[in-house]
Amino acid sequence: MKASPDLADGTGGALADPPGLVLARDCSGRPLHHGGRLRAAASHYGLALDQWLDLSTGINPNGWPVPPVPASAWARLPEDEDGLEQAARAYYGAAHLLPVAGSQAAIQALPRLRAPGRVGVLSPGYAEHAAAWRAAGHAVGALAAGEVDQAIPACDVLVLIHPNNPTGVRFPRERLLHWHAQLAARGGWLVIDEAFMDTTPDQSLCGLAARPGLIVLRSLGKFFGLAGARVGFVCAQPDLLARLARLLGPWTLSAPARWVAQAVLRDQDWRERERPRLIAAGERLAALLRRQGLTPQGGCALFQWVPSPQARDLHQALARQGILTRLFEDPASLRLGLPGTEADWTRLETALTRVVAEVLPQAAANLAEARA
Repeated sequence: MKASPDLADGTGGALADPPGLVLARDCSGRPLHHGGRLRAAASHYGLALDQWLDLSTGINPNGWPVPPVPASAWARLPEDEDGLEQAARAYYGAAHLLPVAGSQAAIQALPRLRAPGRVGVLSPGYAEHAAAWRAAGHAVGALAAGEVDQAIPACDVLVLIHPNNPTGVRFPRERLLHWHAQLAARGGWLVIDEAFMDTTPDQSLCGLAARPGLIVLRSLGKFFGLAGARVGFVCAQPDLLARLARLLGPWTLSAPARWVAQAVLRDQDWRERERPRLIAAGERLAALLRRQGLTPQGGCALFQWVPSPQARDLHQALARQGILTRLFEDPASLRLGLPGTEADWTRLETALTRVVAEVLPQAAANLAEARA
């Protein structure tokens, strides 16, 4: 996936070998950019931090209300016997799991647990996956959603974000398990990043992650709105988790982060209220974008994805009004997260009306005529 120099994501360059598996050429090691870089945007566009509406991250803007953390959590080293693992196993339905400092820690470490091989990564997607496997010496191939079946025989590892970020693509459970069976039969892995799965837990594969070669990553950052706590989990076979734990070392989570994570995972009432609210908000965002002539081509409860040849112009025009979106270049597209308040929703709709008129005047004229 090609990199954007302006608050975008990914890496570029590819060659076709073997069929269905495109090997990425870009091994520059340059840092990847992510959503939420509000200070960089504020500096670039000359707007103060408090003037921005940040829709670039896909994080729940109305996350779990964190209560005061007990003073004792700050005074002692973290302890594995505090109940966090039990709470996480109950929530995810996983027989075995390992807490990590956000799923990013696992994304960077897992490639070091295998000898170099061929790795297929869904593209477009969260670019840290490909970067981590490439940095560990693996041959990384970018796969479109429709190319996975063809590419499986050439892969030692298949990495999927599910639902995908940014396209929202999902695969039937039976197909995922079929791919896993093909890989596991020859000692391969299926790695599934379920960072955005919490609103549809029935589609998760966490409950099957004790199977050899199936590794599922989860995070508290998106659905729970706790990205700053840096808490994630790896669901997998016990022996693989033991190897990963040795690689990461002790105290991967701070004691306050463990306390907050356990509390939120036990709050079933909040989860049951939040899931339908977020699903409705995702539908509302999709409808708002359609009214503006920016019909989403994918997404999930926490974001919508809008491909457009004018994505960069739309991104920059919105940023000049203090609204930060997530820009992708291959394909040219925007990802928009959820506004947090009614005032934010109104601000977004007003800004989109102006921006579409500025960047896509013919589309704006067509919309006005249709409404007349």
